Amino acid sequence: MSKFRVGRAFARPGFAFAASLVLSLTGESSAFAKPSPSATAGPNLDLAAALSLASAADPAVSGWEARLTAAEANIRQAGVKPNPALGLETENVAGSGPYSMLSGSQTTLSYQQVLERGGKREARVGLARANAEVARRRRDVRRLDLLRDVQLAYAEALAAEADLLIAEARLIAARSAQTDVDRRVRAARDPLFAGSRAESTAAQAQVERDQAQAATENARAVLARFWGGSANFTLNLETFFSVAPPGIPGPVAAADLALLEGERDVASANIRIEQSRAVVDPTVRAGVRYFGDGRDVAFVVGGTIPLRLYDTNKAGVERALSERNAAEADLATERIVREREIARLTARLVASATESERLRAEVIPTAIRAVEQVREGFNRGGFQYINVADAERALADARARRVAVLRQFHIDQAALDRLTGRHAALASSNLNAERR
Repeated sequence: MSKFRVGRAFARPGFAFAASLVLSLTGESSAFAKPSPSATAGPNLDLAAALSLASAADPAVSGWEARLTAAEANIRQAGVKPNPALGLETENVAGSGPYSMLSGSQTTLSYQQVLERGGKREARVGLARANAEVARRRRDVRRLDLLRDVQLAYAEALAAEADLLIAEARLIAARSAQTDVDRRVRAARDPLFAGSRAESTAAQAQVERDQAQAATENARAVLARFWGGSANFTLNLETFFSVAPPGIPGPVAAADLALLEGERDVASANIRIEQSRAVVDPTVRAGVRYFGDGRDVAFVVGGTIPLRLYDTNKAGVERALSERNAAEADLATERIVREREIARLTARLVASATESERLRAEVIPTAIRAVEQVREGFNRGGFQYINVADAERALADARARRVAVLRQFHIDQAALDRLTGRHAALASSNLNAERR
């Protein structure tokens, strides 16, 4: 009996092998879902394992850790007071009359400090904290994007395996038909060109099978690159063929909304920054003065305060308020847009699951029956080879259509999982493990 396993099937014509392919492509998942132990090339890789491997090997982790460290340093820097200033001033150094000699000079050594008012330091710290939170939220969103990309690559690898099964089935059918046609040609029951046509069809099926094999290996390699590992693993096609309509969709991913809320908080913190800038900061000064003529010393105090004649920062406050309003509008809009996209993807998943099931239960069995009937008639001499080719093409098209529908199902599922943050817990657990 011929052997085959998912992803690396051996194209050997035979009733048992052909029957296993028919079962696999018409929904009997037990015939193909679990490769035989003797044929397994590597461990079985499910979606959860692929997501975990890719998340643990994410090369961007160190970059995000550096950004968060910079954000924490920015918070500390924002709480620092302005530096004081030390001043030295000498007057009456040279001149005429009594000021012609250095003995008439006056030297003042002073210490001055800017007094921040209007909550400037608190506003700076608040803005720095808000920016740090946005950095954390962007890291979380980026992790969800990575998991979506891995899920898409996993779906493509599964679809490539399913395409390979179809190519194997088509090759087996073409070789079987070629054998039958050759027998009829040798018996002078069919013309020579029928044999040439069957040979050409088998050759084309072999090319398509080889291309499908290459596409399968490439898809597996693309998936393995997410963690820099080997593509020596097996995939369980039961997860590809066994799909069901989704239930009640989840809400929008918390990480996405948290990022938008963080950007709104940054805009609110900018309002406090601009409001604090509208309050002037006085500068106080104290020092000692040395009189060169009498060698006396005196204590001096002073200060300055800016006058709010022109720049009251009114427009700056208005700008910050408008930016905060825009951030709130963006938050509300994005929530609606994402909820609408979740509803759209859910409807598409239901339609794809329904179509896949109808193809499996209604179309493919009928096409198989048609192939069997045409072949039986062909062997009795009642049909021509073109009839057999048409029936087998219809069966292959039905199988290919089901795989295409299922491929789109899993692509939409990945998009839906991203929007709802289905794998957020996995991303969080990996981040906690990396910190430890």
